[in-house]
Amino acid sequence: MEIIRLEPNADGVVEWPTLSEDKRAVVTLGNFDGVHKGHQAVLNRARALATQHNVPSVAITFDPRPSVVHAYAGKHEGEQLAHDAHYDDPQALMSLNQRLELIEQAGFDYALVVRYTLEFAARTYIFFLGQLVGKLGMRTLVLGSDATMGKGRDGDIDAIRKLSQATGVFELDVVDDCGPSGVYVPRDLEYVVPESDGEPHNPMTGMTKAQLRAWTKKHRSIPTREYSSSMVRFLLARGCVRDAQAILGRAHSIEAVVEHGQARGRELGFPTANCAQIEGFVPVDGVYAGFVVRCDTHERYAAAISVGSNSTFGDAQRSVEAYCLDADVDLYGVRIRVEFTDYLRPMHTFTSVEDLVEQMKTDVDQTREKTVQHEASAL
Repeated sequence: MEIIRLEPNADGVVEWPTLSEDKRAVVTLGNFDGVHKGHQAVLNRARALATQHNVPSVAITFDPRPSVVHAYAGKHEGEQLAHDAHYDDPQALMSLNQRLELIEQAGFDYALVVRYTLEFAARTYIFFLGQLVGKLGMRTLVLGSDATMGKGRDGDIDAIRKLSQATGVFELDVVDDCGPSGVYVPRDLEYVVPESDGEPHNPMTGMTKAQLRAWTKKHRSIPTREYSSSMVRFLLARGCVRDAQAILGRAHSIEAVVEHGQARGRELGFPTANCAQIEGFVPVDGVYAGFVVRCDTHERYAAAISVGSNSTFGDAQRSVEAYCLDADVDLYGVRIRVEFTDYLRPMHTFTSVEDLVEQMKTDVDQTREKTVQHEASAL
């Protein structure tokens, strides 16, 4: 897959590349944050149509995510996020590189990464689609059922369909990417630590209609799609990693570079990989079973993962550490992917180091059992 990065000019206009001599392409676009099952349905449909018509398949995505740019402008009197500015995006489920990797795995010929700017956002959907047709050669546009685009998000599916029918220059193919309906998430994301050991679940599961109404009112909830990045964040913020996996189609993961820590884990007999420069959404504090994957060699190790502060030793700083089971590997300076497959327990403050070590032994035993089950179910 060829990756092309594009920069809008001061007027928000992108110089789209010509990707084929006859200027014909199947295009889809979106943030694709998480590349969950809804995104996968859209991507797979676009790739299938491109194969059917023997034309290039093109996925357009944005960096930074639009919400980051608009949030920055809202806090800085409409100011543009500078091109070279460092920005934090803790709500992003994954890094841009992870998104592109999964788009490539979907079989796309091209990924176009457009730098999202306020001027670009101010362009109408009619102008934007006209550019895709005239410059990029878009002949088919594949979108999810609630997609929007352009200034004021005026370009919803009905508006785009009318434009397609009126001009006849491109076809619109709409994919049902929503999943089950009737789901809600709180308007404001909140981390909620599970009260007991074991895998927690979506608190709305199994509620009666009356209970659901009361819960959504209490938490100022808004309707969303089951297959949505918002729903995945909500679940991960409660430790519901299995429920999140059901939407993602794979275990949720973060990427990080391993750095030297205080070596307490090694002193206790459990040397851990300390994660720095983390990219991706870190779930709620707790101990998890999962895997560590080297990004360079793709070697994979079962791992017990802790998220949170080490209160037993008086550490207040939140961190992510992973202990690789049955593998004494040197990961310092290595970029890794940390996959969360099961929530084991909340973090605790222990009265003695001996009690902590005994609990860590239990965590390792449970991790070994959970990861074996996970690998077996994936076969």
